[in-house]
Parts: sequence; C-alpha cells; structure tokens
Amino acid sequence: MDDHGILEALERLSSRLTPGDLDATLERVTAAAVELLPQVDYASISVKHAEGRLETVAPTDGLLLDVDAAQYRLQEGPCYEAAAESGHVVAPDLADDARFPRYARVALEHGIRSQVGVRLFDAPRSQGALNLYSTQAGAFEDFSTVSRLFAHQAATAISYAHEITQLKEAIQTRGTIGQAVGILMERYALNDQRAFSLLTRLSQDRNVKLRTIADEVVASPDWSPERS
Repeated sequence: MDDHGILEALERLSSRLTPGDLDATLERVTAAAVELLPQVDYASISVKHAEGRLETVAPTDGLLLDVDAAQYRLQEGPCYEAAAESGHVVAPDLADDARFPRYARVALEHGIRSQVGVRLFDAPRSQGALNLYSTQAGAFEDFSTVSRLFAHQAATAISYAHEITQLKEAIQTRGTIGQAVGILMERYALNDQRAFSLLTRLSQDRNVKLRTIADEVVASPDWSPERS
C-alpha cells in the first residue's frame, strides 16, 4: 500500500472507530481491520490480564477462538508474542517459519497461512495485541507501516472507550451506594452518616467492595446486617 492508500485507510478508520463502550469499540477495531487493511481475512484481540491469563475478545470469526487458544496453550505464535512479550510480530509464511513449528500446524489446519501481531495497549492491569490473519501465504511481507498506524489509531479509540466505561461504572456505583444508604436510613431509622458507616463496616469485615454490599441491600427486600 502506497502513502496515498495509507492515508485513505486511516481516514476511513477514523470515521469507523468513534468510541462507544469498551466492548463495542473492540468489535469495531477488529471489524475495521478486516474491512480496511489489505489481505486481512480475520482479526481478533488478545488481552493478557495481570495474573498472566490470556483471553481472546472481539474475534471476527469463531475459528479464531481455537487458533488463539492454541497459541496461549503452546506459548508460541505471533498473537502470543505480541500480547505477552514483544510488540510487533510478522509471520508472512507460517508453513516456513522456524519460530512457531507447533503452532504453525494448528494454523494451517484452520486455513491460516500468514499472521501479524501488533501490541495495542499496555495498561496497569492488562496488555493487549491486535491479531491479523490471512489465508494467503506472503500476505504481510510489507505490512509494518500500515499495521502500526492502524494499531496507533485503534489504541487511541480503545483508551478513550476504557475511560468512558470506567466513568459509567463509577457513576453506577455511586448511584447504587446512594440507594443502599437511603434504604438503610428508612429501614433502621438511621441518618445518612450512620447508614454509610454501616455499609463501610460490613465491607471491611467481609473484605469485599462497598459496591457489593450496596448491591445486596438494594436487591434483597429482607436484607439485614446480621445475615450479611
């Protein structure tokens, strides 16, 4: 793809990746990768969580669940390396790639001939990589520039969507805690400070989040602190 083609692709990408909630944005990223990037037949995102667990999200085809799972299990393959180790891995011909001998057999069985893994984000509790798959050998021999530009644009959208999701969760949590305080005030004739202190004490005693206690109070008409 020449410079003009790259600019056109990025313009189309910008219009497609307007962030909504996080899940919707991840799905837009993988769908846009298949639609806009040359020779990309499938796409998914690998997320490495703080405890080391790897998870596939927003796959454009169900076969990627098996393909990605094989890479996690074998600890081998472009998507595993991009999510867990290095930031950019290109495998233009998996059938002739000495780096991934065990994974290559799985990929070829699923019709995958070439693949790219590109790091998308490094968050305090997770890392993520965009996985691009092609059924054509040699598809990604000259793909570094456009894939990195795409990943940068996608990472910006994901970062913004993550902030939106966190804000929505914070607002929802505050609302639930407020409801629980109101219920305790009415049920036990407490003022707002004592009702909130009761929630806080139960949260500390049970070593669970304050939101969890509040959810229980709101959800159960016969909730009482003695049974909590």
